[in-house]
Amino acid sequence: MERISIWVAFATTLLLLNIINCVEDEVKRTMIQFLAQVSGNDGQQNSTLVWRQDSDPCKDHWRGVYCDQQSMSIKRLILDRFNLSGTLDAAMLCNFQPLAASLTFLSLDGNRISGVIASDIGNCKQLTRLHLSGNHLSGSLPSSLAMLNNLKRLDISSNEFSGPLPNLSRISGLNMFLAQNNHLSGTIPTFDLSNFDQFNVSFNSFSGQIPNVHRHFSADSFLGNPELCGDPLPKKCSDQPMRLESEEPQSSSKEQILMYSGYTALGIVILLLIVLKLCKRKKGENKIEALNGVVADGVAEKASNVSNEYKARVSRSEFSASSESGTVSQSLVVLSRPATYEERVFEALRLEDLLRAPAELIGRGKNGSLYKVILDNGIMVVVKRIKDWTISSQDFKQRMQILSQVKHPHVLSPLAFYCSKQEKLLVYEFQQNGSLFKHLHGTPKTFDWTSRLGIAATIAKALAFMHQELGHHGIVHGSLKSSNILLNKNMEPCLSEYGVMGMDDQGGSPFASPIDAGALDILKGDVYGFGVVLLELLTGKLVKSNGIDLTDWVQSVVREEWTGEVFDKCLLTEYASEERMVNLLQVAIRCVNRSPDARPSMNQVALMINTIKEDEEKSLIYEV
Repeated sequence: MERISIWVAFATTLLLLNIINCVEDEVKRTMIQFLAQVSGNDGQQNSTLVWRQDSDPCKDHWRGVYCDQQSMSIKRLILDRFNLSGTLDAAMLCNFQPLAASLTFLSLDGNRISGVIASDIGNCKQLTRLHLSGNHLSGSLPSSLAMLNNLKRLDISSNEFSGPLPNLSRISGLNMFLAQNNHLSGTIPTFDLSNFDQFNVSFNSFSGQIPNVHRHFSADSFLGNPELCGDPLPKKCSDQPMRLESEEPQSSSKEQILMYSGYTALGIVILLLIVLKLCKRKKGENKIEALNGVVADGVAEKASNVSNEYKARVSRSEFSASSESGTVSQSLVVLSRPATYEERVFEALRLEDLLRAPAELIGRGKNGSLYKVILDNGIMVVVKRIKDWTISSQDFKQRMQILSQVKHPHVLSPLAFYCSKQEKLLVYEFQQNGSLFKHLHGTPKTFDWTSRLGIAATIAKALAFMHQELGHHGIVHGSLKSSNILLNKNMEPCLSEYGVMGMDDQGGSPFASPIDAGALDILKGDVYGFGVVLLELLTGKLVKSNGIDLTDWVQSVVREEWTGEVFDKCLLTEYASEERMVNLLQVAIRCVNRSPDARPSMNQVALMINTIKEDEEKSLIYEV
């Protein structure tokens, strides 16, 4: 009897092992088929992603696949920027129970994947993150998305989706929704936006009233939807209820007639005064213009009238082009064009077009002012107006030409420039997601630890590249800070205003510490500025707050061996790796050393941060 029991147990074990092996084989087969489908190329796998049936996705660490090492189940599938050009088959993943029951993170950002999101996506019940930005996905979003009750972050930005949004407000834990740059329409669901870290539906075709933003999000999150209204957009909703006939007044009283008449008369008087004042100002300007002589092509005359076409925030004195005898450039010099626009958009760009276009003051600093300008063709650009920079016009033009020849995907190159003795204008592509400063110090704060580390690594590489290419010309960033790191449509960081200020006349860096004045190695001033940005990413604190300098505060805390008190509490609550945060903090402290000679080069900084980032990515393999 005992012998029979042993044979039964042995047979059962063999059967279970056979079932497990069958399931594992089916998982591998399904994953390989999914990759072939999403890769395109006639069903062939992407050459940089080698998944084979004779290997194991977890034990052999398939690239892009991250597993729970205890259960050996696939938890994350991250295939960002692998140049995939096939179609997304959600049914293949979500209708296969072993994968649907374990997959928590699916990311395909920055590829060229087309097709639609099938309703089967709703079967991946464990998904907490779904990232599909920067592809060519189209069609309407399935209503089954609202069934993903565990979903925290959804990014479908920069695709070609159309139609209405499903009722995603049913997902109580959702705290990030990015859908900008699509063709979505209808009304925005009544999200409780006070629970969101990131929210953006700009540049779609939404209509109706915006849900209550609780002052957490600015107009940038809703721009480009002409039919949207309500706070924070300037367009108000006509939400006054219609009155019943019985409620309408039968006739106006004499008092009401007198009151309205008085208002009308007052309005006429005010209008006449404004017209009279404008006429006097015009006469005064004409006299000044006559004394200064004729300016070629009538540019100055158009500049004098620019304030009438600008929004209320921009005055004539704020945004104008002054003439310079002999060497004045009366038109913009176009250097490059954004890859997202056709060349014809910028090939005929003229200074008078720029001056005539509606503009809004969006920033002011010691080096100049910043304006958002909407051109006649609807394209938005940013104009940097620099005054009182002692660099000669010839040197400035030469610098712009050099900058236009050095390209990096994470450095914003100037599109065009204008140069005169009194002032200089630089034109950049508008970045609708704002600056790193806004996302770090706004309400609510955004970016988790992985995102912050990724930003640090990206900017370090970009800065190292620019130092290598332009350092021998003596061109550095010169004003590196979080407000000069902008986020593109895919929320990737880009260095803005590189080389705009550079060295001052004394050879020092504007961002260097006081001990740096006259330092020979001008590149180390940028290293210092980058170190400060790292401290902002790690601490979430302002560079200057209540008279306290961030670098001094961090170093004093570290000296007291209370390093853990430095880090942003947002990072600690998400269980970010304190070991890797400490490693990044050590890099930052080396960068802000008061002695320039003791600071590492940007190449060294980029290598150190990349090592930390690789360690972080490896750790995801073991994350449950």
